[in-house]
Amino acid sequence: MGQNWADRRVVVTGLGCVSSLGNDAATVWSHILAGRCGIGPIERFDVSGYDCRIAAEVRDFDPVVAFPNAKEVRRTDRFTHFGVYAGWRALQDSGLDLSREDLDEIGVYLGSGIGGLETTEAQHKVLLGRGPGRVSPFMIPMLILNMASGLFALYHKLRGPNFATCSACATGTHAIGEAWATIKRGDASVMFAGGTEATIVPLGISGFAAMRAMSTRNDEPTRASRPFDRDRDGFVMGEGAAVLVLEELSHALARGARIYCELAGYGNTCDANHMTSPDPEGAGAARAIQMALRHAGVAPDAVDYINAHATSTPAGDMCEVQAIRRVFGEHALRLAVSSTKGSTGHMLGAAGGMETVLCCKALEANVAPPTINLDNVDPACPLNCVPNTPQERRIDVFVKNSFGFGGHNAVLVGRRFKG
Repeated sequence: MGQNWADRRVVVTGLGCVSSLGNDAATVWSHILAGRCGIGPIERFDVSGYDCRIAAEVRDFDPVVAFPNAKEVRRTDRFTHFGVYAGWRALQDSGLDLSREDLDEIGVYLGSGIGGLETTEAQHKVLLGRGPGRVSPFMIPMLILNMASGLFALYHKLRGPNFATCSACATGTHAIGEAWATIKRGDASVMFAGGTEATIVPLGISGFAAMRAMSTRNDEPTRASRPFDRDRDGFVMGEGAAVLVLEELSHALARGARIYCELAGYGNTCDANHMTSPDPEGAGAARAIQMALRHAGVAPDAVDYINAHATSTPAGDMCEVQAIRRVFGEHALRLAVSSTKGSTGHMLGAAGGMETVLCCKALEANVAPPTINLDNVDPACPLNCVPNTPQERRIDVFVKNSFGFGGHNAVLVGRRFKG
């Protein structure tokens, strides 16, 4: 390999996703720009008596095209369906011909915040109702959260580095950042990286609702998720997956790959403040942004667009605003800062992957995607949060923020590829 860490450059060459807005990156991006929302009444189970009765569900989805056969689909959890499918989409988009590649040099970091919650819930009912002898022999491999990463590698014989990140809502961004670092240090030439989540089940909805973290705007589902808005009342759960193909630059150039952007920096810190509440001054998040910018060799005033973590919770959005102001100072007023969770819902462990896909599309199109439902900007948020309508503007450098329960902070910096 011959190069040192600083000399090895990492580029994004493939995008794959599945979400409430569609099952490929181009479709999702078109819906984002049109201001559409994937949130609606929950249809997968009876929500009578639930405080929160809305979510961003994936519909019209059949994962079988991404699996060896239908039997493998039946033996895996919904979160694995999403992850394997998004990885397959990313592979198709990248143009990689795996028959011509050294598969020892290709790895997978595909994480999940919670894993197979649907399987856990269903098999617990079997245990209580029918006894331990009727629990499925596939229960454990179905529910463990590393299985999406492991099975995608198995199906495509990818023998490089492989594990599953788990850091709540920072999971997908951590997976991409760790994949970036793996290529930088020379342990792989290609990495598939992202996150997957499927928690729209009774236990998931009731558990988050019990924390008073979710919106109860049940009569207006498409207007319920409203990041940075004065009247926000909590997040709306989404589901799905997103996977990116990351490549060492010389490998991508040698095969004539299309390059979406260069992934240039990664920050990873902890608030060490509270089990679920972020640092109210945004100090931990600010350190992660600064670390990512330092790795990238990018000055704060060179950043054009931030895809914010902002989930539509009263405290969380403002803590992120504090972090942005702390790092960017007066330049914060010149940035476009938007949250796309108003459209996709909060995809938890998959959110960072989905939003990094959207950052790549934003840079490609020179358009900052809108924060929908931003009708009355919170007075504590003196930023350009791209209310309701996309903004055409030159985007050469983006920042992607993700923050998770436990105080986890993950940040990526991407820039326009220049040979």
